[in-house]
Amino acid sequence: MCIRDVMCVLVVMAFGVAGCASDDAPPQAAASSTVDSARQADSTAGSAAAQPASPGVGIAPKGQPKTGTAAGSASASAPAQSPAAPTASSATEPVERPKRPDVIFVPTPDEVVAKMLELARVTSKDVVYDLGCGDGRIVVAAAKLGCLAYGFDVDPQRIKESKENVAKNGVGNRATIEQKDIFTLDLSKADVVTLYLLPSLNVKLIPQLEKLKPGSRIVSHDFDMQGVTPDKVEEVDGQIGAGHTVYLWTAPLKKEAQTE
Repeated sequence: MCIRDVMCVLVVMAFGVAGCASDDAPPQAAASSTVDSARQADSTAGSAAAQPASPGVGIAPKGQPKTGTAAGSASASAPAQSPAAPTASSATEPVERPKRPDVIFVPTPDEVVAKMLELARVTSKDVVYDLGCGDGRIVVAAAKLGCLAYGFDVDPQRIKESKENVAKNGVGNRATIEQKDIFTLDLSKADVVTLYLLPSLNVKLIPQLEKLKPGSRIVSHDFDMQGVTPDKVEEVDGQIGAGHTVYLWTAPLKKEAQTE
């Protein structure tokens, strides 16, 4: 082998060694780069861990309560609801039912009305109370004599009819109709009291009638007052043949002696 061949071999070998070294270099550089990246990531994570968490995200600063999620935070910051204003009680006050009439309305014939006012000697100076006034015919007849007349009834229909009768006869300036329970009335201002009730109801009125001033008169159509002696009793012939009785009492009442 000549010197030239030896030199060629050496040159080839040199280039081969240099190529091997060049091929190994990239993996070493990649490894070095990976290690450096890992170290940088660890450094960043450590730095982030060293920083305190933002309040309201999940970890509260020391000394403050945890607010939870963002929705919970918003809920906590909303103003507290004021207590509801007290409302009126739903329970209603008991309503008193209107009193039912004690008797069925049966009108007093006009001729009997005239006899009642005649027996009671009604004048323009008197005050007449009709208890259970019905359609108001006694009140109207008394008012036409020039006196002040008052009619009382618990039936709304009778009150309506009485007021219409008063208006029809033009005696509204002397006649008054009121819806009231006759057993609650103060009768002390009356000079004359007219009745067309049942005997038991007449008796029930005795405590009120005893408060009438002396000389006051009480007249009743058809029914007496048990235990009280009438001053006068008169019969009236009816237009259809039926007879009627009119009773008169004068205050103070003359009570009958009770027998055992």
